Amino acid sequence: MLPSTLFSGIDPGWVALLSPELASRAQFGWTISVHIIFASLSIGLAPFIIYFTWKDVRTDDERFARLRSFWVKVFAVGFVMGTVTGIPMSFQFGTNFPQFSAVAGELIGGPLAFEAKMAFFLEAVFLGVLLYGRERVRDGTYVLSSVLVGVGAWLSGFWILIVNAWMQTPRGYEMVSRNGMEVARLTDPSAAFLTPRMPWMYVHMINASLIAVALLVAGVSAYIVWKTRESAAWNTALKLAVVILLVTAPVQAVHGDAYARHVEDTQPQKFAAMEAHYETDEADLHLLAFPSEVDALTDPRAENLVTVSLPRVGSFLASGGDFDAEVTGLNEYEENPPVALVFWSFRAMVGLGFLFIALALWGGYLTYGGRLSDSDRYLKAMVAASPLGYAALLTGWYVTEIGRQPWVIQGELRTGEAVSSTLTGAEATLTLAAFVVVYVGLVTTALYVLKWLIQDELRALGVNEPSGDRWRGPLPEVSDDD
Repeated sequence: MLPSTLFSGIDPGWVALLSPELASRAQFGWTISVHIIFASLSIGLAPFIIYFTWKDVRTDDERFARLRSFWVKVFAVGFVMGTVTGIPMSFQFGTNFPQFSAVAGELIGGPLAFEAKMAFFLEAVFLGVLLYGRERVRDGTYVLSSVLVGVGAWLSGFWILIVNAWMQTPRGYEMVSRNGMEVARLTDPSAAFLTPRMPWMYVHMINASLIAVALLVAGVSAYIVWKTRESAAWNTALKLAVVILLVTAPVQAVHGDAYARHVEDTQPQKFAAMEAHYETDEADLHLLAFPSEVDALTDPRAENLVTVSLPRVGSFLASGGDFDAEVTGLNEYEENPPVALVFWSFRAMVGLGFLFIALALWGGYLTYGGRLSDSDRYLKAMVAASPLGYAALLTGWYVTEIGRQPWVIQGELRTGEAVSSTLTGAEATLTLAAFVVVYVGLVTTALYVLKWLIQDELRALGVNEPSGDRWRGPLPEVSDDD
C-alpha cells in the first residue's frame, strides 16, 4: 500500500470511497483472481507439455515438435505473468493485513518459503531448458526437464494450498501471548500442513486446472482446425484435449459432491450460504434458481427465488444419506458472508461443470465416429467454451474464499481484525484502482501474445489471416508438411 505521505495535499473526502477493510479485501481478491488464472495455466499445461515432449523425443514426429514448441511458449507467458501478479500478494499481507501476518506468521511462513525455494526455482530453471535446450541437451535430459517443470508447478500449488487449507480448517497450533498479542504457535507441523481440508482442496484445484487448460487447448486447436482441417498436429491436440475433458469433467462432479459434504461438516455456515439456507431444518437441493425480483440478486431467499428443487435432497447430500438430517441455517450466526456472491457463484460453477461434461460427451461421440474435425458446430462450441474453464475455476474460488467470511482464519481471526489499523480509505481505494488498471493491462498483454502465437502458427501452416478476419472456410489442401 502506498505511504500516506504520497497523499498529502489530496482531499480525502472524494478519495475515501471504500473502507480500508472493504478496499483491502477487494484488492487482494482482484489480485488473486488474476494470479490464479496464470497459476492454473501452469498446473494444467504441465501434463500436456510432458506428453508432447515425450512423444517428440520418442517418435521424432513433426506433429509433436510443433505442439511442444507452441505450448511451451504459452506456458512461459503464463509463468512470467504468474510471477508478476503473484509477488504483490505476499507484500499485501504486510501492507493491508499486518495483523494476519503477526498472528499466523509462524504457520504460513514455512510453506510460503518452501513454495519459493522448492517449487518456483525448480520450475524456472528447467523451463529455461525447455525453451532453449532442445538442441543443447540429451533427449533424456530434455524429457526430464519437462517432468521437473510439471513437478514444480504442482508443488507450487501444493504449498500455497497448505496455507489456504490451514486458514479454512486450522490445526496443529495453539494460541499464545507474545508482546501482549495473541498469536498462533506451531505445535504439530504434520497436523498444520495436512489439515482435513488440504486433500480436498488440492485434488479439486488440480482437476479444475486440468479442465480449464483442456478447454483452452481444445479451443485453440478447434480454431486452427477450422482454418486448416488437415493439420495433423492440431487434430491430435484437439483429440487429446477431448479425452482429458472426458476424464476430468465427470471426476470433478463426483469429487465436488463429496467435497461439499466435507464443507458442511467443517464449515456449515459456508455450506448454508452456498444454498441460501436460512432456517435450521431439512434442506432442499436447488437444481436451478432464478430471481423473482431485483432484491433476490443481492439477497437470495426462498421467498424471492423461483427454484427447481429436489425436496430434502440437500439434507441427503450434506449428511451422506439421511433425507431428514438437519442442516444449520444462516439465521444461527451473528455474521454471515455475502450470501448472494456465494450462492450465485456456486450456481455458476456447478452449471458450468455440467456444461463441460456435455461438451466432453459430445466430443467423445464425434471422436468415436471419426467426425471430430468435420463438425463445424462442435469446433465453434469449443472455441466459445475456451475461457469458461477459468470462469468455473474463479467462481469456485469465490465460493471458497468469500464463503469463509467474516473469518480470515476460521474461528480465530476475523478479516476486519486483520486489516491494518493505520490504513486509510483513501490509500486503500487508490491502490485498489491502481491494481485494477495494471492487472487489466497484464491480462490484455497475455491475450495479445496468445493471439500473436496463434496467428504465427497459422502463417506457418500456410494460412494468411488478416487482422480482424474471423471465421473463414477450411483450406483442406494445407498440411503440416507444407
